[in-house]
Parts: sequence; C-alpha cells; structure tokens
Amino acid sequence: MNGILKKIDDAAKCIEEKFGSGFNVAVILGSGLGKLMDEAQDLKLLDYSDIPGFPMTTAKGHAGQMITGKLGGRRILAMKGRFHYYEGHDISDVILPVRVFRKLGIDTLIATNAAGGINKTFRAGDLMVIRDHISFFAPSPLRGANLDELGQRFPDMTEAYSKRLIQLALQSARDLEIQVREGVYAFLKGPMYETPAEIKALGIMGADAVGMSTVPEVITARHMGMEVLGISCITNMAAGISEEPLNHEEVLTAARRTEKDFSRLIAEIIRRIE
Repeated sequence: MNGILKKIDDAAKCIEEKFGSGFNVAVILGSGLGKLMDEAQDLKLLDYSDIPGFPMTTAKGHAGQMITGKLGGRRILAMKGRFHYYEGHDISDVILPVRVFRKLGIDTLIATNAAGGINKTFRAGDLMVIRDHISFFAPSPLRGANLDELGQRFPDMTEAYSKRLIQLALQSARDLEIQVREGVYAFLKGPMYETPAEIKALGIMGADAVGMSTVPEVITARHMGMEVLGISCITNMAAGISEEPLNHEEVLTAARRTEKDFSRLIAEIIRRIE
C-alpha cells in the first residue's frame, strides 16, 4: 500500500475505534475559534498525539484535539486546531486530516480561520464567507505523483467553495441577524505577517482578506470531491490598511470576541445542511 494511503487508513481506523462512524460534517476550527464544540452533545475528545501519523500543532490558540459530538442535529467531527505549513510541517501532513475525513465518509467540510482584512470596508470582528481564494504563493498539496484513489490529476477549482453552501450560510446569517461579509481569501505561507506592499498587491489582485491556512485544505478537499464552505473571522486589518503593529495576541483576542456569533452561525449552517 502506498505510504500516504496507509497513513490515511491508520489514522481513520484510530478515530473510528475511538468515536465510531457515521459523521455528517467535518469542521476545522481556526485560531481562537475553538469554542464551537462546547455547544455539542455527546462530546468526545482525542488528542492528536494519540492518532497515528498526526503531527503536533504548535500554533498558539490551537488545542490539538479531534472532537466529535452532535451539533444542529448532525454528527460532527471537528479539528480544534490545525497544522500550518509555517510550523515546519510537510504540506502532506498539513492536509492529512482532510484526507482522513474523506476516508471516514465525510463529504462536507467547513473550514474556518482568523484572517487580516484587506478590504477597507471591513472591520475587526467581521465574519467573511469565502467566495474564492488566491494561492499563487502556496505550495500545492497535490504536488508529486497523483493518488488516483483519492482524485484526478488536474482537479477543477472553478467552484472551490460551494455556491450552495455559500447561499445557505448567507441565509442563515440573515435569519440570525448576524452581519457577514463575502470576499476572496488570499493564502501566504507565513509565519511573518505581510508587508504593506504585499497587501497592496493582494488588494489589486482582488483579495479581501489574507491568512496562513485553509487553502491547502480546501484544494485537498475538492480534489477528493468534498463540498466546502469557508468562513474567516477578520481579527485585524492587514499591514498598511491599519497603522497599528500586528501581533498574534490581538488576533486571538479579536477571535474570542466574535466566538458567540461565529458559533451560532456555524451551528445553524450545520443544522440546515442536507
């Protein structure tokens, strides 16, 4: 068996042994956004250190746990903390959990993140439904020999983010009276924040927000035919948009201020997913 396929299989078997099967939706929780599953019923936790092949997350605000529970009437499998390329992980390790989700039979992924605002109409604390992304500067998670068992060599990215789920998210927000934005998310590798010149260039290309995650996971999910929804919490305005120096503590603080509305919105979206 191909080494990567065995790694996927071993991790999936471990999760099934601990949690069982029959998951409906997978959720990746970004920096400071880990409270969502506190609302879930029948909660069970599994440390990444107990899952074969899983690296450890070193980013502050990422607990490093796989969580399952019932939320919005659906059985959820959630990552409380993700792996980032900037932590030194190989890109194949960054996207391993998404491949494991698919192996477990999950076909819907909700990926969330904390992001810097580029669009000057945005404010810290806004939630942005991701309409599309820019990833010119990212290492491709599909680089190397294609795993035909997972997906085709040249996957189409015309609809990286499901139009159906975008509309469902927007309607859920309206019904909950939560203001959300829509926009394009740009992925840069980090860990340094972007320069004002980089932010200006991204803005010219059409980016509304920027961050250091999500895109590799989304590409991987689409490669395997999963339906994807992405939501960013705008935790700060990017370099050159704001004159304030950027730091990760402020990112975490802003994310926590938004947690209540964020959790309500995600739970409602999950409830409505067919």
